[in-house]
Amino acid sequence: MLRIDQESHYVRRATVTLLSVACFGGFFTPLESQAIDYQVYVGTYTHGESQGIYTFEFDSENGVVGKARLVAESENPSFLAIHPSGKVLYAVNETNEFEGAASGSISSYFIGNEGGLEFLNRRPSGGAAPCHLVLDATGTNLLVANYNGGNVASFRLNETGGIGERTTLIQHLGSSINRRRQNEAHAHSINLDGGNRHAVAADLGVDKLFVYPFDEVTGMLHLRDANSVSLPAGAGPRHFSFHPNGSLAFVNNELHSSLTSLRYSSEEGALTVIETASTLPGDYQGGNSTAETRVHPNGNFVYVSNRGHDSIAVFVVDQHSGRLRLVEIEPTQGRTPRNFCLSPEGDYLFAANQGSDSVVIFNVNADSGRLEGAGVSVDVPNPVCVRFLRLN
Repeated sequence: MLRIDQESHYVRRATVTLLSVACFGGFFTPLESQAIDYQVYVGTYTHGESQGIYTFEFDSENGVVGKARLVAESENPSFLAIHPSGKVLYAVNETNEFEGAASGSISSYFIGNEGGLEFLNRRPSGGAAPCHLVLDATGTNLLVANYNGGNVASFRLNETGGIGERTTLIQHLGSSINRRRQNEAHAHSINLDGGNRHAVAADLGVDKLFVYPFDEVTGMLHLRDANSVSLPAGAGPRHFSFHPNGSLAFVNNELHSSLTSLRYSSEEGALTVIETASTLPGDYQGGNSTAETRVHPNGNFVYVSNRGHDSIAVFVVDQHSGRLRLVEIEPTQGRTPRNFCLSPEGDYLFAANQGSDSVVIFNVNADSGRLEGAGVSVDVPNPVCVRFLRLN
């Protein structure tokens, strides 16, 4: 059972304006420890006021959250992943240099009983600016995408959950038409399919999704027999998400502000484009880039964040054809929504507004997929990534 400091306070869900949310301290009321069922972790960029990784408690039944607190000082822990055991948290350190080499790093932390983090170890990531990482289904391998390095890497984990030896490093090559953003490869994410057999790496710099065979026993990615699919020139594929049925997948195209649906063959490890839809209103003229893509647990809806328009685009997806229909584009009540995360039951969406230092929580309508009145905002400096840890 999670123990809570007697001085902790919590804010109850209420429909409020952004102005009143910014001053939500007056709404705090005590909450019994048995009501808390999730520890929420937030990765950040450590320019400005942020110092590392933050956490807060969440009662999903009543929609109640706790005040965020710093649990690990670390440089640019922008993206996080939690071990299947719930005992270890991993973070990229999104830097261009580590121990004198042109590489960022990845860090591991033991998760304590009260949500605190105890540093385990840190390793070079194999390339500059690591920006995304994922654990395999066995919990023995960690995969990383290095943005400025333009490569992907895999690592074995040791018995304590610490990061062990690197088993694979695959360098992407090429460029595309956007000379400011695509003069070279920029691996932006890596994800494993439901069978733990293939890894999909989205490369913004070369407008491709690479599909690598993965061996969970050795932890190796294999370049031989790899497949790839090209997106439109200049699209900039960023974050990728598999559908729960295993036969569909989705990627947001950062530079085109669009979402692409794809058919996936788990046997062949092959992707085929179905269609692409804009994430913006037709009359919007401002600057924008997409960031995150998430599929609702029920498989009926796909969500994409817009930075610039500062919103979440909500799509209905036909689970047989993979066709998309835009439902709404909902403001995130903050600036520059980067990563966001759906609660495991799909009842809530937590949007990390990097530009306004807030994680804003929306209710999700399970029938329509729509985001309904943001109940509360949690103050976190420069939030980038949100992750849930189930406590009971």
